[in-house]
Amino acid sequence: MARPRQTVIEAGGRSVVIPAEALEWQFARSAGPGGQHVNRTSSKAVLRFQASRCPALPEDIRQRLLARERSRLTIDGDLLISSQRHREQPRNVADCLAKLSALIERAILPPKKRRPTRIPRSAKAARLEAKKRRGSTKQLRQKPTE
Repeated sequence: MARPRQTVIEAGGRSVVIPAEALEWQFARSAGPGGQHVNRTSSKAVLRFQASRCPALPEDIRQRLLARERSRLTIDGDLLISSQRHREQPRNVADCLAKLSALIERAILPPKKRRPTRIPRSAKAARLEAKKRRGSTKQLRQKPTE
């Protein structure tokens, strides 16, 4: 099967071109469907993407990708993606590339900055009123002072 020479991923007005040299493929026996033929073919695809060493990835995208996908990283900083969803090897290869595209698309978009919510004035007043009521209830339980 002919593998693509490069993969182009676009999101948020930015595009990233990943060269084929940054992708390493391995194939293994799949645990998925296939009947008797499943024991004879290596249809599971495992993609190893050199995320930490890929010069095509801009630094900000690389940092977000590595931070988000820590559980998929090897010691060398390679990202492992596998697929055994389909019976055919080419479809599993395409599925791995789709998964990689989705991960990089998420990393391309910077996270939105959190704006802290303002507590409404009525909520503050209600909280203080409840505290006063609770305090007056406890005050009534005390022995009267002489």
